[in-house]
This record gives sequence, C-alpha cells and structure tokens, in this order.
Amino acid sequence: YANSPQLAATLLEEGKASPADIFLAQDPGALSVVQDMFRTIPDDTLNKVSQWARSPGDKWIGISGRARVVVYNSERVTKADLPADLWDFIYPQWEGRIGFPPTNASFQTMITAMRHLWGEGKTLRWLKGIHANNPRTYSNNTATVEAVANGEIDIGFVNHYYLLRLSSEKSGSFPASNYHPRAGGPAALIMVTGIGILSTSNNQDAAEEFLAFMVSRAAQEYFTTQTFEYPVIDGVDIDPLLTPLSEIAAPTISFQDLADLEGTQDMLREVGILP
Repeated sequence: YANSPQLAATLLEEGKASPADIFLAQDPGALSVVQDMFRTIPDDTLNKVSQWARSPGDKWIGISGRARVVVYNSERVTKADLPADLWDFIYPQWEGRIGFPPTNASFQTMITAMRHLWGEGKTLRWLKGIHANNPRTYSNNTATVEAVANGEIDIGFVNHYYLLRLSSEKSGSFPASNYHPRAGGPAALIMVTGIGILSTSNNQDAAEEFLAFMVSRAAQEYFTTQTFEYPVIDGVDIDPLLTPLSEIAAPTISFQDLADLEGTQDMLREVGILP
C-alpha cells in the first residue's frame, strides 16, 4: 500500500517479475502509466461500466467516480465571490487564502489535465501565480477540507467527496461547501478510482471475480451511499448530496492524456511546490 504514483513506479520497476495480481489506484493517471502491463478486461464485466469510466483500449476500468472541486468556507466566501475559472485564483486578492495537498495523486492528476488543456506555458504561469499567493500546503485532502472549515484558509483544491464525508460525521452545521467551477476546466475534471489485472498474474480467475464484484450493484451502491462517490454502472442512483455529472462542466479529456505524472511532478518541483 502506497500512493498511486509510487505504486505505478514500483510496478514498472518490477515488470514481468511483479507479484501483483491487480492494481487499484485512486486516479486514472497512475493507471494509464502502467496500462501496457494489464490484460484486457472480460467483456461481461467491461460492458457493465459506463463508457466515461473506461480506459482507452479497455485495459482497466473505473470502479467509482470523483469530481475535482474548489471547497470554500461558506461563512467567509459566497459562491458568487468565486471566479468562473481556476485561472483567476492567481490574482492578489487570493493571497494567503488558498490551500491544497501537493503530494496527493488527484491534485497532480488535475495539474496533468491542466497541462493538456492549457498547455505547458500557461500551466507553469498558473502554478507560479498560485505559489506567489503563498498558499498553505497540507498532507492530504481531508486536512485541506478541515482547514477550510476551521477558517485557516478560504478555499482548497480537492476531490468532492471529502467534504461530504466530513460533514456527515459532524453534528451541527459544517461551514464549507463544494464549488464546481462554472467555466469548467481542470478544476471540474471527472476522474475515477480504477483497477486493472496484471497480465503476469498467477490468479487470473480470482482477479476477474474481484473486478466483477467491484462493479456489481451492491458495491456500486456502497460507493455512492457510504463514500459519496459516483457509480460507474447504470441503474444506481447517486446520493442526493451529489451534483449530477450532467450539471458539471467537465472538460473532455482522455484518461490516456493524464499519464505523464512525472512531467507534472517535475513542473511542481521547478516552481517550488514540491521539494
């Protein structure tokens, strides 16, 4: 167990000698890095999964969906105060008010999407602008959302479900809300937790059974009612607290375009966001 980029790097290093049967990762970037190591998903499992949650070539599948959001302190900021586009957070009025977890795989995948959508130059300018605004960095998404609710920062860049999990655990009001940027872009990216079967697995039958269970109705209902994620199969209603995917201005981007995590990490180091 480790974060998704570390596990992907381990699989690449192990190659055909890997003892792994499956790779479960919290974001599509890491899965795309190693997808050449996967065997094709069986059709009866693959065909249950919505097209938006499947990889190019059907080498891996999503098992739950998650949206990138801007979480904001609802006692200090209104939705009308928030810019339509992620770009505008580089302006001086946001200095000292921003937080995010730079080592988190989903944050890095958002930056990878930004590089694809905006280009290298604009992404680098955005990162430098954010860095100049003296953001606070946190170890993970949960800590970022808690910092927003506690008033340490006014906004954070996270996945949608962390707020919903924390607010469901708290008694009384929780002074934070999710915002799906009106203009879409990288902060409205829809991602998946996904899974693939290693072609070198010695337990192919068991691996196939595991994947089939993860896209079963029982598992998918668990994801949406207990972890507040989006189901990837038809016929499962989302939790009422979730914004329907059809109402999110998500960018059109292939999961394969999210594979260059190494390039993203290099850019974050260049700016000084990663050590």
